[in-house]
Amino acid sequence: MKKFSVIEQRRWWWTLSAALILSGLVSMGISWQQLGSPLRLGLDFAGGTRLQFERNCQVPHNCDRPIDIATVRQILDEQGLGNSSIQIVGTNQQAVSLRTKALNVDQRTKLQTALTQKLGEFNPQATQIDTVGPTIGRQLLSSGLLALAVSFIGIVIYLSVRFQTDYAVIAILALFHDVLITVGFFAFLGLVQGTEVDSLFIVAILTITGFSVTDTVVIYDRIREIFKLNPNNSINQVVDDAVNQTLTRSINTTLTVLLTLFSIFLFGGESLRNFSLALIIGFTMGAYSSIFIASPLLAWWRRNSQPPKTISTEPVDTLTSSDDGR
Repeated sequence: MKKFSVIEQRRWWWTLSAALILSGLVSMGISWQQLGSPLRLGLDFAGGTRLQFERNCQVPHNCDRPIDIATVRQILDEQGLGNSSIQIVGTNQQAVSLRTKALNVDQRTKLQTALTQKLGEFNPQATQIDTVGPTIGRQLLSSGLLALAVSFIGIVIYLSVRFQTDYAVIAILALFHDVLITVGFFAFLGLVQGTEVDSLFIVAILTITGFSVTDTVVIYDRIREIFKLNPNNSINQVVDDAVNQTLTRSINTTLTVLLTLFSIFLFGGESLRNFSLALIIGFTMGAYSSIFIASPLLAWWRRNSQPPKTISTEPVDTLTSSDDGR
């Protein structure tokens, strides 16, 4: 059986990744021009009031037709809320989710009354109203970004201690690859579907960074083991052997996690849908980048940055020591 070679097709993998990253950057640029931020920020970060109303389908003929977004927009214009975000959600499009500027109790009551008159009676048990002040929103955003920064710094320190410099740098590049593609995908969804990111999105990104690094470290450890056993093999052969030996493990681990995430995405409710979607994208990209980006990039760098003799002999001295993990 012919051995799978990740090195031979590396240009295809790199081209695909470059296209995905470029598309995401373009989406973030357009979002920045239109919204003032690379992503459409949710209530947690931007502040304001979020209201969700669902029709009471037990009332005869109340749910005969889906909610008309044009009617909702007209009501908001009449209330002086023309810049609000509108999404028709729920089963058979019988619910509407609104994000507006911060509203007091009287303003919320007036808006709900106007919507009831035009759209029909709402189910009071399904009504959701949340308000976050702009100051708290900015604090949550700052805290989330700080958590990401601390996480990245910790990962950089860990990889620098555990591996040689080139290993660590390429693993960090693969990590940025996964995060950029995930963020770019949500920037695109924010433009075409109005998808917003909230504090759970920060949690998802933090989880993705851990998964991505773990998958890469597994392959890198196998590369070091093969170098120890076969110090005269070429870097391309070593990387291909390491990928083939860990490929089944990586695929099985990723598929097991994805099965759970797809269950959450389908049945976990509206509040967990974007969270699970971010994890699905990030975990898929994490497995992909570990195999198709980090591994061939390491081989390319070693082959072009060091003389052939150094490539074949250095791993014996630097990668076989079990005392310092290098």
